[in-house]
Amino acid sequence: MGAKTCFHCGLDATSSEIVYDNKSFCCNGCKTVYEIFSANDLGCYYDLQQAPGATPKEIEGKYNFLDNKKIVERLLEFNDENTQIVTLYIPHIHCSSCIWILENLNKLHPSISSSIVNFGKKTVRVNYYTDNFSIKALVKLLSSIGYEPFISLDDYSVGKKNVDRSLIYKLGIAGFAFGNIMFLSFPEYFQVGEYWLEQFKHTFRWLMFTFSLPVVFYCAQDYFISAYKGLKSKLLNIDVPIALGVTVLFLRSTAEIVLDIGTGFFDSLSGLVFFLLLGKFFQQKTYSFLSFERDYKSYFPIGITKITSEGKEESIQVYDIEKGDRLLIRNEELIPVDCILIHGNASIDYSFVTGESNTVSKTSGDKLFAGGKQLNGSIEVDVLKTVEQSYLTQLWSNDVFNKNKEDGFTNLTNAISKKFTITILSIAIFATIFWMFVDASKALNVFTAVLIIACPCAIALAAPFTFGNMLRIFGKLKFYAKNASVIEQLAAINTIIFDKTGTITANKETSIAYEGMALSSTEEVLLKSSLRNSNHPLSRSLYALLQDNDILTLDDYEEHIGKGICATHNNNSIKIGSAPFVGHSSESTILNTAVHVSTNNTYKGKFTFYNKYRKGLSKLFNKLKKEYDLVILSGDNAGEKENLTKLLPAKTKLFFNQKPEDKLEYIKHHQSSGAKVLMIGDGLNDAGALAQSDVGIAISEDVNVFSPACDAILDASKFNSLYHFIKASKQAITIIKWSFVLSFVYNAIGLYFAVTGQLAPVVAAILMPLSSISIVVFTTVCTNIIGRKLK
Repeated sequence: MGAKTCFHCGLDATSSEIVYDNKSFCCNGCKTVYEIFSANDLGCYYDLQQAPGATPKEIEGKYNFLDNKKIVERLLEFNDENTQIVTLYIPHIHCSSCIWILENLNKLHPSISSSIVNFGKKTVRVNYYTDNFSIKALVKLLSSIGYEPFISLDDYSVGKKNVDRSLIYKLGIAGFAFGNIMFLSFPEYFQVGEYWLEQFKHTFRWLMFTFSLPVVFYCAQDYFISAYKGLKSKLLNIDVPIALGVTVLFLRSTAEIVLDIGTGFFDSLSGLVFFLLLGKFFQQKTYSFLSFERDYKSYFPIGITKITSEGKEESIQVYDIEKGDRLLIRNEELIPVDCILIHGNASIDYSFVTGESNTVSKTSGDKLFAGGKQLNGSIEVDVLKTVEQSYLTQLWSNDVFNKNKEDGFTNLTNAISKKFTITILSIAIFATIFWMFVDASKALNVFTAVLIIACPCAIALAAPFTFGNMLRIFGKLKFYAKNASVIEQLAAINTIIFDKTGTITANKETSIAYEGMALSSTEEVLLKSSLRNSNHPLSRSLYALLQDNDILTLDDYEEHIGKGICATHNNNSIKIGSAPFVGHSSESTILNTAVHVSTNNTYKGKFTFYNKYRKGLSKLFNKLKKEYDLVILSGDNAGEKENLTKLLPAKTKLFFNQKPEDKLEYIKHHQSSGAKVLMIGDGLNDAGALAQSDVGIAISEDVNVFSPACDAILDASKFNSLYHFIKASKQAITIIKWSFVLSFVYNAIGLYFAVTGQLAPVVAAILMPLSSISIVVFTTVCTNIIGRKLK
């Protein structure tokens, strides 16, 4: 009777005699997992990879500590009403099958609404309803299907997971073996004929063989696994030629010492793996550095209003928030920290965190979580803990808000790598056949050298390192891009659309004049209290102008985007906004930006805004007009048309009285004609247009404009540098293209020497990682030069 393997996990199932559905299983746990998958229509899990699972472990009683509410509170990322979110570290995540099943957990239990895997960090972020489910039930479910999470409360308290040191161990063993094999090879190199060396020659060779075993079967295992999985999925990845080269070197070297015809190439073999791992280590370190810069140094310019001990309002950066601070959260503002509600009517939209737009009402004393958006006027909160910038980065990049914009260079890199591998394998085979007839002793050397020297690693590194470094440089200059594809998209734009108010106008320098019936003290207090809730640039400017008054807690507040505000307190009502919104039909021919006011359905007057445009605006537009179509889409009336016509280049298109939906349709229309659109707005009533555009940039000026709609946030003080940021994005694309050229040139030269038999495998092994490092150095130096020019 032949050996049987477990259909689920691949272990030996010969002795278990457990058969279900004509399939063998090593234990009842694997059989149960198969039954779960089959019952929930998840059988295609096994189509992705043969025997991908892990044997479920017996965990009864192991996770009873998850019944403790205090412990659970430390683990949860979000916990409100009926929804909880937790991120768990799953050590067993290793392939596409793992990702697939963990992102389909909602099919295994109806209480799970969504789950997202971070393959690099081996984590899964699960969003679930708490009616009939808990974190303990989730952990048991994951364990039952072979994905038991690793939970360490110490790790959670400092925000770190277990560090994977396997690469360091492999690098150390490969280096140790490489050094010793080289030392033992010296007599062979120098052809020393001394008596004792001749006596121990075979011992030295077998020692070299012994040292090579951990190098091949442990240090190089990742390349073999990757190549095997690729071939099994009918894909030729970049690890196939590497795995083939290592295999050929090891088999040939072993054959030489067994047959006593030579010393083999164990030094080349160990050197190849050592330098490959060294290049990978260097790459990993550079990536972690860029990640650190991204998460903890490139702070977003999000302002928040702090209420001081004297009761005054002060705008501060979010990373200056401290525990115990009192914050004012306005309508449509994001809550940046966990806090306690003190005053106001809280109606929170947690779609930023959960992906669901249901609002949750809260009363004084309730806990509010970071990432919620206030939708019903302003509230005052007490801070429970300081902001975690990496958490805000995570929210901004939440898959719920991804627009699936193409990442062209990632696709290009993958396509090149695939064709590259096919080409290299073809060259290696034909060159070997040629040398078999010309000089058979060189044939294997040529085959191995070709596989080693020509690696597309350098090509694969060009785009991520260039874009990663540009993200870091832009962040330091107060331009905060969501991800690398934003830079690529920014380089491709040909049309730039600007909002007017709060974008090309400087709110702090706007002058305001009132015209109409005098407001009573009661009406002034109601006006200021209503304006206090709004985040609109005109509301903020007018709020700053009004005299200090007591602030009321409004009974009702509603903001109509693009129209205005209505609010009530006791028996008094107020409307603030456009003339039609407040019920006034103006016969005036003067068209200036104005905010009209009516109280208790009686028109009172208007505040006229005399815009001050940002310094250097005309100069910026004159630079941009040479390469781009420029458009102003304003929700205001045409009162500023004459001033803008004088200020801006002749070809600039001006459109006024544009509602948010009008802006969105305008962008859609131009995109359908092939335009690549950059939209620049204030991040509030421009959300639809920002999301529709190829790149959406929100201007930040002491307001919380952290919006899922935008692709980047630009500090208002750097508005005049917009042209230089776009130019730098184009230069980044040029750097990547030059990196591709350099990599191809390097590989062509290397292949020439390898094919002609002039390149020893050990030299190829040293040169290959050096090519990768040279590309990283090239991209880093070039991007840093661009960065210095931007300052």
